[in-house]
Amino acid sequence: MDIIAQLKAERDKAAQQVNALETAIRALTGLNSAPRLHGPRKMSAAARARISASQKARWARTRGQKVVSIAPKRHISAAGLAKIRKATRARWAKLRRQKAT
Repeated sequence: MDIIAQLKAERDKAAQQVNALETAIRALTGLNSAPRLHGPRKMSAAARARISASQKARWARTRGQKVVSIAPKRHISAAGLAKIRKATRARWAKLRRQKAT
């Protein structure tokens, strides 16, 4: 009877080891084959062009060549600048009024 109990204990121990190994294998295979949830990333042609131009400019600077900007500089109009200044003056005047009271 003692031998049968020992054999059953060995069987249970081996089954636990097999289960542990199977769990480890499942975990490792899950890391390699994780499904992509959102699909491939999509980038617009304009974004790719900007990235390409930026990288070309970096390489040009590295080589000591002249860097030509592809994006036109944006300037604010006189009317837009006047609106900003007017709003800023009004904001500061309001703050001064609140501080005085």
